[in-house]
Amino acid sequence: MKALLISTYELGRQPFGLASPAAHLRRDGVDVTCADLSVDPFPLEAVLGADLVAFYVPMHTATRLTAPLLRRVKALNPAAALCCYGLYAPVNEPYLRELGADAILGGEFEEGLAGLCRRLQEQGPSPQVEPVISLRRQQFLVPDRLGLPPLSRYAKLCAGDQPPRVVGYVEASRGCKHLCRHCPVVPVYGGRFRIVQPGVVLRDIRQQVEAGATHITFGDPDFFNGIGHALPLVQALHREHPGVSYDVTVKIEHLLRHADALPALRDTGCALVTTAVEAIDDRVLDILDKGHTREDFIRVVRLFRENGLVLNPTFIPFTPWTSLEGYRDLLVLLRDLGLTDAVAPIQLTIRLLLPAGSRLLELPEVRALTGPFEAERLSHAWAHPDPRVDELHRRVTALVRESKDAPRREVFASLWRCAHRALRRSDPLPESYFLRPPAAIPYLTEPWYC
Repeated sequence: MKALLISTYELGRQPFGLASPAAHLRRDGVDVTCADLSVDPFPLEAVLGADLVAFYVPMHTATRLTAPLLRRVKALNPAAALCCYGLYAPVNEPYLRELGADAILGGEFEEGLAGLCRRLQEQGPSPQVEPVISLRRQQFLVPDRLGLPPLSRYAKLCAGDQPPRVVGYVEASRGCKHLCRHCPVVPVYGGRFRIVQPGVVLRDIRQQVEAGATHITFGDPDFFNGIGHALPLVQALHREHPGVSYDVTVKIEHLLRHADALPALRDTGCALVTTAVEAIDDRVLDILDKGHTREDFIRVVRLFRENGLVLNPTFIPFTPWTSLEGYRDLLVLLRDLGLTDAVAPIQLTIRLLLPAGSRLLELPEVRALTGPFEAERLSHAWAHPDPRVDELHRRVTALVRESKDAPRREVFASLWRCAHRALRRSDPLPESYFLRPPAAIPYLTEPWYC
């Protein structure tokens, strides 16, 4: 049996979402081809010869890119079974099936894909019996990265004048203990998380270091969900590969609760910690059910400075509750905290998505603002009650797009001027802002997106 696994976009990383299931399928004797369309052309020959074509859809962008390809593959090889798997597959099941998907797999999908291949071999085309969402604890295999593009073709870690670092990617856990209302993990995992066995993670790191990686991204939704699992992993990573740096993602709430673990991150080579701040308005944070406050964010910034760690905060600055003054307030706080070099400009343009299954839709005030689900956009449309805020969003998005190669500090200054023009205020940044030497903040060349 021949299976083609396709990734359309995975944040500039060599796709774990292809390598992990490839190991399970090849163990069962399936002839697997992996194609990453973010760096390689459409695999026409592999499509024509496949018995199964499975698309990995871990996020919004990947799913939107997959939609037209489902139709194309169906037309090219109508006999092939089509599958969509990953976080965004089950919440968009009706739309993906309408486009031609025969199977939908979410949660812990590796065993589901292996079961799908066995069913196709034994029975041929038949109705799906594999669970659409599986949270079964599974025994992972070391990802099989055979046939994937080399790590050198993906995002790098840059910091000041240092040579860029080649980045590898692993997952030590999936899901999340928390129920943030806007988070796409919640409709699938519902407050649960699953670990990848430590030996599997460390062997995957080892094979990527041997392939040239000098930095590792841990892709867990929250690395501190299971801190007793997480800290031994980075300590083992540092013992075996002392010159390899890494980055993780951790909630503000967990950074405060486990503040005593911050020195361990620093001492084991953590280059940066991404944290989803989302907003600095306590009312918005409460609506999103983030579990932290504006003051908590400020405390974390101070803790990181005290511990010599780099914070990479991310935001959703445009929500139905954002005001022009509120957007300005975000810029003022970032300036006052000295974070303008630490925030990727795209983070100051993000607009709230309301995907299928979002817990935000449980709130009457949100339902009153939203229109019907727009399948092609994979979200419910909403318009801000103040049209000036939507206009500001359009302007700052265009500005960041046009300034993609400019230094972060310069882009921030442009956003500052744009926000003040919208308010019809003149409040220039001080001259000292431009004279201060730029900080050598580590950053990934593919900015976080969704």
